Amino acid sequence: MEYDKILPDIIKATDSKILLVVLDGVGGLPNIETGKTELETAHIPFLDEMAEGSSCGLTIPVLSGITPGSGPGHIALFGYDPIETQIGRGVLECLGIGVPLGRDDIAIRGNFATISPDRIVLDRRAGRIATEENQKIVSLLSEKIKEIAGVNVSIYTVKEHRCAIVLKGKGLHPSVSENDPQKEGQPLKPIKALDSQSEKTAEVLRKLESQVMEALKDVDTKAKGLLFRGISKLPDIKGFSEKYKLHSACIATYPMYKGVAKVVGMDIIEGCDTIESEIGALQEIYNRYDFFFLHIKKTDSYGEDGNFDAKVKILEEADTYLRNIKKMKFGAIAITGDHSTPSLMRSHSWHPLPLLINSPYAIPDDVKRFTERECAKGILGRIHSKEIMYLLLAYALKLDKFGA
Repeated sequence: MEYDKILPDIIKATDSKILLVVLDGVGGLPNIETGKTELETAHIPFLDEMAEGSSCGLTIPVLSGITPGSGPGHIALFGYDPIETQIGRGVLECLGIGVPLGRDDIAIRGNFATISPDRIVLDRRAGRIATEENQKIVSLLSEKIKEIAGVNVSIYTVKEHRCAIVLKGKGLHPSVSENDPQKEGQPLKPIKALDSQSEKTAEVLRKLESQVMEALKDVDTKAKGLLFRGISKLPDIKGFSEKYKLHSACIATYPMYKGVAKVVGMDIIEGCDTIESEIGALQEIYNRYDFFFLHIKKTDSYGEDGNFDAKVKILEEADTYLRNIKKMKFGAIAITGDHSTPSLMRSHSWHPLPLLINSPYAIPDDVKRFTERECAKGILGRIHSKEIMYLLLAYALKLDKFGA
């Protein structure tokens, strides 16, 4: 990326602090009845106030028209090219819950799902089973399935319906297709090696798929099988400290986002399970770091559930607690999302996201509300998410002049 060619010569460490707030899946589409998006419907006076005093615009996570996963969406926000730097969801999930990974290990993100005996996926999230039920199922499977074809198999609870799987053994490679059809009512997709090196991994996963279904068929649970996603290995990338001269911290409730932060070398702040506790953690660690990544998850979850009203409500809740950041001094603040998750679509989408950057050196524009249509009027225009990090460095006065 062009930034990497000049950044080492112009970046400098300073005392100013940067805050990146990511409202996961924040972008939406107009409600059929009202013609307003979730952001346009929500009462979010603080975010609107911030937008009015900031430079605003829209962001494109990857490329126009491309729907991003959460991994590419976040790696772009951290200033890495999401196409050149691809991090598998399995790696993120494992690192997010503190599972150590070796360079040759295969990491997989698993969804417990309701699957019929004839292999039709009835519910991709098994009714979002409770984490406690997940733990019981993982304990059962861990007792019954320890090794397949000479490969060690470990399964870990993540949260609700999600789990993480690690394969350890010789000759494993991650180029394997997923079995998740991405829609209910569809059969499991066949697990195939995408290159000759990955055939052993595909064989292990095909056997694991069958053994999990067999182990759960008579158990009183909606979880009747596993969807394998994000089959991957650890990447080799430059971390935040080396790249930006920043001492950085991640505040998130969900393991996957801790995982992507850990990949780039952020410290993970544990013990947060609500937006209120996340803001409390930010206040507590304020003096120890100069970059803070604050992630709010439920905006995305309710979008995926198709629950427009709940997404509106969580935006309003986030707005209430985010007001507390006014009590802290930051050289630059960005508020945006990693991708859009319109309730209307019940999924991630390609739609551009609202962005505000607040700084003593930002020019306020004509934007009055933190919404998709308002931010489209902003002075920043339409930019790629990977540019946000460099704008934050500039607004926080951490970049010297380039060239003579």
